[in-house]
Amino acid sequence: MKKEYSAKTVDEAITKACIDLGMSSDQIDIEVVNEGSTGFLGFGSKPAVIRVEPKTETEVRSDVKADKKQDSAPKEVRPSEAATEKSEAGEVEAPSAKAAAQPVVQEDQAPSLKESGKPKHEKTRPEEPVVRTEEEIAKLKDAADAFLSGVFGAMDLPVEIKISYEADDDVLAIDFEGEDMGILIGKRGQTLDSLQYLTSLVVNRVTAQFVRVKLDTEDYRRRRKETLENLANNIARKVRKTGHPVSLEPMNPYERRIIHSYLQNNRYVETYSEGTEPYRHVVISPIR
Repeated sequence: MKKEYSAKTVDEAITKACIDLGMSSDQIDIEVVNEGSTGFLGFGSKPAVIRVEPKTETEVRSDVKADKKQDSAPKEVRPSEAATEKSEAGEVEAPSAKAAAQPVVQEDQAPSLKESGKPKHEKTRPEEPVVRTEEEIAKLKDAADAFLSGVFGAMDLPVEIKISYEADDDVLAIDFEGEDMGILIGKRGQTLDSLQYLTSLVVNRVTAQFVRVKLDTEDYRRRRKETLENLANNIARKVRKTGHPVSLEPMNPYERRIIHSYLQNNRYVETYSEGTEPYRHVVISPIR
């Protein structure tokens, strides 16, 4: 029998259902009853409503087989993309059979050691902070504004673009404001992530030193981060109680890193990533 869940967004409703049922999203059938709406200035908002039912073991096995079949297909991976995911995701790989008995090392804590191939005990000097001139920052902002204005103009979508440079983190932060920003967020932030990736390509053409681009609207990034941390906390409790590992739903590198970072100091569970894109997911496992 299907259970009904409601929240501000479909993503939050799915997370709520996963926590309540103690399952990942690939283990349940989800029917979206109402996608919800933010209304205007907070008035007339409607919650998202979904109906959820656990899949049978046969259905779950069938889905896993389908995923494995797709994962086994040859996939071209550009070196630059692989390097970008390693540096941005800061992930932990699934332990191999040989290393299964050893503690999992968080890449968040020492990404440079893994990539350089140096012994783990050898320390590396921290990278020098990037110093950019006002002229260079203005050039970055102009490139981002020109590209995004062209995209929104083609979409006939009125959007106010606010761009700032965060010197401490060397990040070009871009925020959008408009009447219907749900279009730019997309399902689980996929549209926003794609637009962020394209903007990063455009912006980094005008600079010799790589600059990270961060796109956001309606405070989506912060809300999504809180949702994922809440999910990680609840699943970690369940894993500690049952002693069984739990696989989360597939996530992008940025979201997987949030899970890893949130639980990296937890004394009872460890995390690592399994699978290949776009089905790569985090596994939360008890520390034996």
